[in-house]
Amino acid sequence: MAELKVDAEPEEVGFDAQRLQRVVSHFRRYVDEGKLAGWTVAVARRGRVALHAHHGLADVEAERPVADDTIWRIYSMSKPITSVAVLMLYERGLIELTDPVARYLPAFADMRVYRSGSAANPGTAPAAEPIRVWHLLTHTAGLTYGWHHAHAVDEIYRAKGFEFGAPRGMDLAAACDAWASLPLLFEPGSEWNYSVATDVLGRIVEVVSGQRLDRFFAEEIFVPLGMDDTAFSVGPDELDRLAGLYMRNPEGGLLRNTVMGDAATREPTFLSGGGGLVSTAADYHRFAQMLARGGELDGARLLSPHTVAYMTRNHLPGGADLKEFGRPLFAESADRGIGFGLGVSVVVDAAAGKALTHEGEFAWGGLASTAFYVDPAAEVTAMFFTQLLPSSTYPIRPQLRTLVNQALVD
Repeated sequence: MAELKVDAEPEEVGFDAQRLQRVVSHFRRYVDEGKLAGWTVAVARRGRVALHAHHGLADVEAERPVADDTIWRIYSMSKPITSVAVLMLYERGLIELTDPVARYLPAFADMRVYRSGSAANPGTAPAAEPIRVWHLLTHTAGLTYGWHHAHAVDEIYRAKGFEFGAPRGMDLAAACDAWASLPLLFEPGSEWNYSVATDVLGRIVEVVSGQRLDRFFAEEIFVPLGMDDTAFSVGPDELDRLAGLYMRNPEGGLLRNTVMGDAATREPTFLSGGGGLVSTAADYHRFAQMLARGGELDGARLLSPHTVAYMTRNHLPGGADLKEFGRPLFAESADRGIGFGLGVSVVVDAAAGKALTHEGEFAWGGLASTAFYVDPAAEVTAMFFTQLLPSSTYPIRPQLRTLVNQALVD
């Protein structure tokens, strides 16, 4: 089991210790006021952990406190892992970023684009441009999520059983075939829309590698990095480590969501590279450190530093940010001053985004209010784990950045 231990006094790595404690005192109030059940936070600089703290309960009903080994549903924090898997295959010459997706998944050969009409009777036209691998990595493919509730195509996804995840019993291959039969929201490459694109990437990993996605992740990423507790489900003997999943109760306090929460206790048929993983703070810290160190950790190199630098630059056409290029809907990121790389958001203008951070910071988060970021300019990584749906409930992510960065004094 990976361990996450404080191995540096804050002053040793350029933090003011009292200021860094503001991270803890601020988020303690979330628990004390009944907004969150419990949380874990970890902050490292130059590869050394200066803060690792817990507060509150992992499981309210069982009165079980958050612990070092608590297992969290990371939802869309699965996406950077899947994107790294694709880039590993890219480095081996097995995939080109410009390849049409149909080269690997033939169902995507003749896509049609929504033009007008209702979900029940949409008007469509043939796509002028094929979906390419880089479109999937950047969420510019024209795919969507059923839970957006913003467009007729979203409604079409929901009608087919794709709101959160896939219909019961459907595997990843069948889900991709189903998505390929639905209209695109827009011409590939012309806009940004948060979507099932990363799940499609997971299927490409399976086709190219000849392995199921869980097997590829385990052999190529989790075992080399020592991420022993990261998987698509929690085994029966580890259920007492799994955090409860909660939602805000309009009448005050929290409501447990067992329908979505219990999904992590069963081996899934649908291996979602876009949102299916569970992990621990210690495990995800190792993944974040691998990226912060340019693709290598403790002798295990997953990517070249040149590939990591390429992954974490803005790939939106014309250097646009998500405000300019994206649909006005929720994603796991702010939009103004934020671009998008190959699987992660990228800060392109911190002043425009009114966020206390640095250009080049890359990040992503998950549906249950988890988050991580890597700030190469400040040499900082930070992570926050809790289990509250949805992640738009409270401004945890910008507050985490502000509280960490205000504590930097060199």
